[in-house]
Amino acid sequence: MSLRSSRFFRVLVPLLILTTGFVIMRMLVLSRSAPQKEARSKPGALVEVLAVSRKDHQVKVYGTGTVQASREAGITPRVSGRVIYVSPAFVAGGFFRKGELLFEIEQADYRLAVVRARAALAQAELELARVNSNAVVARREWEALADDGVEEPNPLVLYEPQLRKAEADVAAARAALEQAELDLRRTRIRAPFDCRVRSESVETGQYVRAGSTVAVVAGTATAEVVVPLPLEETRWLNIPRQGTKRQGSPATVRISVGGETFDRQGRIVRSLGEVDPKGRMTRVVVSVDDPYHLKGRKESGWPDLELGMFVDVILYGETLSGVFPIPAQALREGDTVWVVDGEDKLDIRPVTVVRREQETLLVRDGLEDGERIVLTTISGAAEGMRLRPREQGMLQ
Repeated sequence: MSLRSSRFFRVLVPLLILTTGFVIMRMLVLSRSAPQKEARSKPGALVEVLAVSRKDHQVKVYGTGTVQASREAGITPRVSGRVIYVSPAFVAGGFFRKGELLFEIEQADYRLAVVRARAALAQAELELARVNSNAVVARREWEALADDGVEEPNPLVLYEPQLRKAEADVAAARAALEQAELDLRRTRIRAPFDCRVRSESVETGQYVRAGSTVAVVAGTATAEVVVPLPLEETRWLNIPRQGTKRQGSPATVRISVGGETFDRQGRIVRSLGEVDPKGRMTRVVVSVDDPYHLKGRKESGWPDLELGMFVDVILYGETLSGVFPIPAQALREGDTVWVVDGEDKLDIRPVTVVRREQETLLVRDGLEDGERIVLTTISGAAEGMRLRPREQGMLQ
């Protein structure tokens, strides 16, 4: 083969391959069907919604307070002497029933005083009998010797002043005996009411003086919790006033111990009648019966309501009728809520909030039963915005 023929084939073959490839590609492009056009839908923002319903709601006022004794007394002997007996339970934390013996003072001196007082009374009664006899004799003698029409003699003649003095001496001697017997009884110091010992400083052999406080006891029948509250919160509560028979609002005293909570029931009994000028806080007193479970059976694990304990308190006030309880997070700027309408679009609705309770708001107007409110925060929310609601249930 000649050189010219060889060059011709080297040029012709690549051109033929390229031409064939181009024709095939063109045929494939022309035979392809055009893709169908689809309209893109906008599903809307995914939000959590909550169905609301109108109901009667009892107002709850939340507070905290410190447990204190409802009754407290200092134990002060009325007589002096050496202590000869102290009850084993007469220590800090010990319990006593009303009338139980706390400690006893030596009685020897007071028994002798009773004996002396009885002797003095007997002597005074003897003197009274003698003077009374003399008075009777003097009256008879005067009546026998006196003429008709003669005026009454001097009272001294008839022993009248002497008789009155003798009667007064008997009365004084009897009072002295009663005082001596009373002092003797006072050597035995007893619990003034059902109580628990808070502090004491008495020991056997110790000399105690009359009028000196040797112990402090606190009543166990009830305990009190002093709860500071904003002044405006008291408008929802029943606070008894002196001279009225109306009961105060019920309350729940909540004790937290070791991650567990225990509830004790109580009731408002009074207000302390003072308002803090700085914080505008007033203080109400909640009474709780049997704080140490002395009268009823104590359930396993339940703590006592100890003095000084810090507790949470829920006060139950008046009942608001026909309100919508909604989560606090559902309230938007300008006292509005976001409502999902029947077409799953956003409806920005103004509402009337009558009360705020921690994480719950009470709404009076602006909502209807069964409507769904939006709990999720949406950036750039606008009236009529399409939403994808996800039901969370109905608020109880």
